[in-house]
Amino acid sequence: MIEIKGLSKKFNNRQALADVSLEVLKGEVLSIIGHSGSGKSTLLRCLNFLEKPDAGEIRIDEVRLNATKYSSRDEIAIRRQSAMVFQSYNLFRNKTALENVTESLIYTKGFSKADARALGLELLERVGLLPQAAQYPITLSGGQQQRVAIARALAVDPKVILFDEPTSALDPELINEVLDVIQNLAREKTTMIIVTHEMEFARKVSDHVIFMADGQVVERGSARQLFERPSDERTRRFLRQTGEIEEYVI
Repeated sequence: MIEIKGLSKKFNNRQALADVSLEVLKGEVLSIIGHSGSGKSTLLRCLNFLEKPDAGEIRIDEVRLNATKYSSRDEIAIRRQSAMVFQSYNLFRNKTALENVTESLIYTKGFSKADARALGLELLERVGLLPQAAQYPITLSGGQQQRVAIARALAVDPKVILFDEPTSALDPELINEVLDVIQNLAREKTTMIIVTHEMEFARKVSDHVIFMADGQVVERGSARQLFERPSDERTRRFLRQTGEIEEYVI
């Protein structure tokens, strides 16, 4: 479903991404872990062109883009392959939960208002928020707002959903309600790339995990392999700092 070759991005003199390559199969969940500033979020933002990479190739399904030579049509096409769920929800404050979900259906997908409403209600029910359909974001908890954001991402029927630290802005008691929704999507074989600091969740939900440092993919493997038998000392050090590695004998 997804193939990235040699993706690079520099901000001023800082190399945020350095020759990153990876693949994700259809229906897989890939989690990306690493310290702050390791390039995790930049990688996601380059995939949907919120940040424009300096070099490399991106392919999502049948759409391919070369970062050094592309048209505005290519850029629009690659953006339409994915949907992103942000740390801070990014909901329209003056629109209800249902309107936040139906906005893209009406103005991007060309749905009638009636059809958009029907699908929007179905998606809100899918994330457990049908009773809150008419509420505005200010009346919803952080966990509920993030679930609206997930429903909005599902509405455009993307090839892949990109999650950028989806629980980092939530109070501890609200984290599980969002993680449960993501776990249900994983069971439904939704293709997802998740940047997360929730190690136990990454270990449970992911088909594969990559550890990033200094803008590079240091190590990749199955969730079990990477968490139980990491081969790189930097990965082991990171997992030790997060308290994950002390359970295992390396």
